[in-house]
Amino acid sequence: MPGKDFFTNTEVSAAPTAAPPPAPAPVAESPSVSTVYYNARLDPKNYLEGPLSTNAATRLRQMLARPGIVVAPGICDGISARCALEAGFDCMYQSGAATTASRLGQPDLAIATMNDFVGAAQMVCSLDPTVPVIADADTGFGGPANVARTVTQYARAGVAGLHIEDQVQTKRCGHLMGKQVVSREEFLTRIRAAVIARDSIPGGSDFVIIGRTDSAQVLGMEEAITRLKLAADAGADVCFIEGVKTADLLKSTVAALAPKPVLVNVISGGLTPSFTCQEAEAMGAKIIIFSLVSCVAMVHAVRDAMRSLKKTGTDFSSAKGMDPKSFFEVMGLNEVIELDARAGGSAFQVV
Repeated sequence: MPGKDFFTNTEVSAAPTAAPPPAPAPVAESPSVSTVYYNARLDPKNYLEGPLSTNAATRLRQMLARPGIVVAPGICDGISARCALEAGFDCMYQSGAATTASRLGQPDLAIATMNDFVGAAQMVCSLDPTVPVIADADTGFGGPANVARTVTQYARAGVAGLHIEDQVQTKRCGHLMGKQVVSREEFLTRIRAAVIARDSIPGGSDFVIIGRTDSAQVLGMEEAITRLKLAADAGADVCFIEGVKTADLLKSTVAALAPKPVLVNVISGGLTPSFTCQEAEAMGAKIIIFSLVSCVAMVHAVRDAMRSLKKTGTDFSSAKGMDPKSFFEVMGLNEVIELDARAGGSAFQVV
């Protein structure tokens, strides 16, 4: 994929004692692990000042560059996204597990495709295009060309950033046992492909690339840190270590990867302790996501409602006084009525 090459060799050689030989003809090479990515346009210092952008990707970079932790509740559909916005969250996380469950009724075992995730993202991002949505992209859905296509499709859908992981293609939820990971080099190939695709978007995209490793439970914390350092060198904007098991491990991860921002994923009952936003921020994390907060709550609520209906024969108690209009107001009813009226329509003068 064409695009600017922002990879610069960082190896320092000794001062030459003789005139260097003539430079060979340039050869196009893929960036290797001995190169470090740098794009001056995306330097965090460029996002410290000024009002928050209406462009979601730019806004996410501003939030990452400025003080405070970014809190992104996991959403799985339009209802959960509307509820997150109503609650005042300024960032959302499109969980792969939650999206797979919501759209397909299936577990998080690499069953959902890129098209499933992109379709969900298009809808979620359209609700308030200024609010950044970070989206799960699993393994990138294939080789480098597939990863690149995933980045461009997510960006076109309005997603502000995605994370690419190092599990094998037949992946599973990061908080399940039995995970397998690919080699370091294959992981880095995915990250490079994502970065190259982002930098090839016409006009200069602020799309955020997050490198995620699941290797801590498979190969140990030392290997996980090494992989994330290499991912950062390859151009990942944020580092995501899945399944960090203690506060001390999170602190040491943040210290080892500084100044790169670190994302922590909290799932109740999962591998990571139930850190609060305040605790995660105190430990140095820059982003905290709560992947299953909406879909687990939905399971409990819908189960209760269905059991109540089955037992009593009515939905009166589970409705809790919410009539149809009140429900649609949560879904943006008043905004649609206002738009129709401003355009000269009269279809919704009475609803």
